[in-house]
Parts: sequence; C-alpha cells; structure tokens
Amino acid sequence: MVRRPVIGITCYVEPASFTVWQDTTAALLPYAYVEQVVRAGGQPVVLPPAGAPASVVRGLDGLILAGGGDIDPTRYDAAPHERIGYVREVRDEAEFALLAAALEAGLPYLGICRGLQVLNVALGGSLHQHLPDVVGHTDHCPGPGRFGDLPVSVVPGTRLAKALGEEPVTVPHYHHQAVDRLAPGLAVTAASADGTIEAVELDAAFVVAVQWHAEMAEGHALFDALVSAC
Repeated sequence: MVRRPVIGITCYVEPASFTVWQDTTAALLPYAYVEQVVRAGGQPVVLPPAGAPASVVRGLDGLILAGGGDIDPTRYDAAPHERIGYVREVRDEAEFALLAAALEAGLPYLGICRGLQVLNVALGGSLHQHLPDVVGHTDHCPGPGRFGDLPVSVVPGTRLAKALGEEPVTVPHYHHQAVDRLAPGLAVTAASADGTIEAVELDAAFVVAVQWHAEMAEGHALFDALVSAC
C-alpha cells in the first residue's frame, strides 16, 4: 500500500448542532479541506486547538492552517477595531505554536485565509482589521456565508505562479481582514485590483499562503503543490 503524505489541518472549536445534538461544543472543519487533501493524494488529519498541537509536527508531512475568526490584535500591538469578531485565544495560542514548530522543522505549509494572517503576524507583520475601511467596498466579504468571486493577479516566477499559472485567476474570497505591514522575509505573490495582498510565500522553503478560500475553488492545484512538496 502506498503511504499518503500526512497533512495536518487546524480547525474551529465552536457551538454546533448535528444529528440529535443541539448547541454542542464541537471541533469542526468545512469538509472541503478534507476532500481537497484526499483528492491531491494526501491523508488529512484534523488538529483541534487542544493539548499540545505543536508536539505532533514530527508526525506530519505537511500543514494547513485553515480559515477562521480574527487574530487577537494585541499580537501585532494594535487596539481592537469595533468590527473585529470571533477571536478565540485558545486557537491563537495553538496555531502560533504549531506554525513556529512547523517552520523550524521545514514542514511544507499552506495557509488559507486566516492561515495567511497567522503567518504574517507570527513573522512580525500586522493586519488591516477591517478591510472595507481601506478599500472602500465589501466585495472581499459580501455578507455572512457569502463568498465574493474576485480576480487576483499572480506574480510571475513564484511558487504560486507555478501552481496556478501567471494569468489573473478568479477565486472565492471571504475575508474582512488582510495584510497591512508585510512581515520580513515574506514576498507578495498575488494581489487584487484594489491593492489588497492576496498571497505570500517564503523563499527558503515551501511556505505558501493565500488570503482566499482555496478549499472552495474549482481547481485543487495548491493542494497538489503542497502534497508534491511533502
């Protein structure tokens, strides 16, 4: 039997209702992440923010930090904006520790939405806390549970371009925050027409992060690239 690369995926812990259970605290993840990893040839393992998630890095071949709520702005020395929401300190603590361990181990990494923001803040960057204040529109997050389909321009010669091509690509957005101050060492690899940074990567290893929801995109090239790097 061929061994599939083991890809850890972080998840939410939120009140949820399913089958006969109502308002039960659950560790949960949109299943599209799981499907994308399996389709690309990986074996997904869901990592809840409990215990010591960073200790499992040695058993992983790759890591995905999934989408989620806002990062506590005190992590980048900012006061909270009135529109900040769904801050979960337990998830912040777990994911920042997990990311640090993964980077130290040279683990291939794919950050999606919040996963890009965690990477940028962890390396010393900051965030626009409410993007409509900056760009003057809500197209990146049209409404609760509604994705915005916006094109992004990919920087030629990057890992992202190798995966997606160098032509503009329309992708599903659902974010009201984005990179403000870019962290040292990160390179911008895609942007939207309004100037929002939509993807970054590190030069030294397979560390790629996108602000859009790649798990909901029609293609799965980014997941293919992650599994190939593993």
